[in-house]
Amino acid sequence: MAESMFLIWGSGSPPCWRVMIALEEKKLQGYKRQLLSFEKMDHKSSEVLAVNPRGQLPCFRHGDTILNESFGVCLYLENQFKSQGTQLIPDTGNEQALVYQRMHEVLTLQEKLAVVTFYDWKFPENERHDSAVERNKKALKEELMLWERYLEKLGPGSYIAGKNFTMADVMLFPQVAFAVRFGLSTDKYPKLMEYYMKVKERPSIQASWPPHWKESPPTMDVLKDV
Repeated sequence: MAESMFLIWGSGSPPCWRVMIALEEKKLQGYKRQLLSFEKMDHKSSEVLAVNPRGQLPCFRHGDTILNESFGVCLYLENQFKSQGTQLIPDTGNEQALVYQRMHEVLTLQEKLAVVTFYDWKFPENERHDSAVERNKKALKEELMLWERYLEKLGPGSYIAGKNFTMADVMLFPQVAFAVRFGLSTDKYPKLMEYYMKVKERPSIQASWPPHWKESPPTMDVLKDV
């Protein structure tokens, strides 16, 4: 099954990482893959554009089926291989609803993290404003505190939607790890850090850990004041 799958991905990209975690959890190791460089703009190559006109990663193919959105890929894998590996979407109504809710809330966290971490790269120096930076950081802090409260309510040792690892964790963990990589304070968000330390040891996470993160320690602290 996995032999007919092909993933084009970039190291450290949370959307790419989600797909790789899902593949590991569904016991679909052995898929073909191609690692591209964001720095070299490989994701804008004619090869990628032929598959994904947006020029974004990941790009995923299973036989004749092509998916380029990480949420879509992960849900596709769960539906196609429901009885294989980890069940990532619960069957029952309330549990299923919470997983779907947290999954889609991750998109808000992703957006607010990107606004803060990529602000200096997105805007030329003469277009940057301290007030905008502080406003963006405040919005991100409020978002992170929301996730902190979710975990506090669930209790020690919980995943983000309860006692089991689910698709909500597939979506959330890469964003939390991304935040830690960019200098998020380990003291201000103890529940998120507890969650991070717990989930990072999961085999699917270790097997898909961004290779360039293994090779070099974090050097950016843009989130240290959030």
